[in-house]
Amino acid sequence: MTQPQTEAKPAPRSRMRYWILLLIFVITTINYADRATFSIAGDAASGDLGLSPIQMGYILSAFAWAYVLGQIPGGALLDKFGTKLIYTLAIAFWSLFTLFQGFSGFITGGAVVATLFALRFAVGLAESPSFPGNARLVAAWFPGSERGTASAIFNSAQYFSLVAFAPLMGWLVHTFDWHSVFFVMGGLGILAAIIFWKVISSPADHPGVNKAELDHIEAGGGLINMETSAATKSASFNWHNVKQVLGSRMLIGVFIGQYGINVLTYFFVTWFPIYLVKERGLSILDAGFAAAAPALCGFVGGVLGGVISDQLLKKTGSLTIARKTPLLIGMVLSAAIIACAYIQESWLVIVVMAIAFFGKGIASLGWAVVSDTSPREFIGVTGGIFNTFGNTAGIVTPIVIGYIVSATGSFDGGLWFVGLHCILVIAAYFLITGKIERLTLKSSEG
Repeated sequence: MTQPQTEAKPAPRSRMRYWILLLIFVITTINYADRATFSIAGDAASGDLGLSPIQMGYILSAFAWAYVLGQIPGGALLDKFGTKLIYTLAIAFWSLFTLFQGFSGFITGGAVVATLFALRFAVGLAESPSFPGNARLVAAWFPGSERGTASAIFNSAQYFSLVAFAPLMGWLVHTFDWHSVFFVMGGLGILAAIIFWKVISSPADHPGVNKAELDHIEAGGGLINMETSAATKSASFNWHNVKQVLGSRMLIGVFIGQYGINVLTYFFVTWFPIYLVKERGLSILDAGFAAAAPALCGFVGGVLGGVISDQLLKKTGSLTIARKTPLLIGMVLSAAIIACAYIQESWLVIVVMAIAFFGKGIASLGWAVVSDTSPREFIGVTGGIFNTFGNTAGIVTPIVIGYIVSATGSFDGGLWFVGLHCILVIAAYFLITGKIERLTLKSSEG
C-alpha cells in the first residue's frame, strides 16, 4: 500500500536583516558619539586652551561644514562603488581623525583653533557617506512595511550614543583628562570598521540569508540586488537627475523639514553639555550623566515613532498619514524646549529637555521618508542632498548660539532659536510636502 506523501514544510525565514540593523545601529551610535566628543571635552579643553565662546562655536561647527560639502559626493561614491567599501573607509578615517584630536593639546597659540577646526572638518568629511549609506542598506534589506521602524531604530542611535557614551566620556575627562576621550573613541571606531567590512554585503549575496527571507524582502519592495557589482555599475550620477530631485516640491519640503529637526540635534550634540555646566552649574561628571536622561527619552521616542508610523501604514495604506502624523505630534512636544529659558530648577530643565527630545525622536522619520521617496537608482545621491540640507543646521546652530551666548551671557536666546525651528518643520511638511510617494526619474531624452 502506498504511503500518502506529506508536503514539506517551508523553511523558517532567516532574520539576518535584524542583525544588519543592529550593526548599523552600533556604527551610528559610535558615529554620533564621535560628533559629541568635543562637546563633552569642550569645557575642560576650552579652559586648558583658553578658547572663547565664539571660537568654541566655530570649532563645534567645523564638523558640519565638511559634512554638508561631502554629502552629494559621498552619495555618488556609494551609488558607484557600493556601501561596503565606501562606508568601511568612512568609519576608518573618521575614527583616525577623532583620535588625532587628542594630540591637539600639545599645540599652543592660535594654531590650536586652526588645528581643532581642521580635524573636526576632517571628521565631518569622512562621516558624510554614513547616513546615505544607512538609507541604502535599509532600502536593500527591509520591505516597505518594516522600513519606518528600521530607519527610526538606526536614527535613534543619535540619542543612544549619549546614553551609552556621555557618562563614559564625562568619566574619562574627570578621571584622566580631556585628551583621553579622543583616544578611546578613535580606537573604538577603528575596531568597528573592521567588523563592518566582514559582515556587510548585498542581501542577495549574504550567506546568512535564506530564500524565505530574501523573498519576503523583495516582495515588500526591498532592493535586494542594490549592492551587487552590476547594480552599482548601472548607477547614473548626472546633473539632470539632480535637478529632478531638487525640482520635486515633495522632496524640498522634506529637505527643509530635516534642517529644522537637525537644529535640535546639533544643539544637543554641541552646546547642551556645555549649557549644563556653564548655565546650570553642573560638574562635567554630572553633566555627562544628566545629558544621558534626555538622550534616553529621545531613543525611546525614536523607536516608538517608527513603530507608530509602520502601524499607521498597515492600517491606512497611506505613507503620507503614516509619516506625517508622528512628525506633527513630535514637533509640538519638542517646542517645549523654549520653557527651559524660564525654569530655575536644574532638575526640571532636565525633565523638560527629556520631553523635548522624546518628541524629537518621535518626529525623526526623515530617513524613512527618503527610503520611501528616493528614485530607485538614485538613493545614495538623494540621501546626500537630503543630508546636505539637514546638516546646514550643524553649521548654523553652533555659531548662532555661540554669538548669542557671547553677546548676552545667557543661553535663553539660543533655546528660543532651537524651539522656533520646530514650527518650521511643521510648516515644511504640511505646507510644502504633499503626498509622500517614490519619485520616478525621467530620462534626459524624454
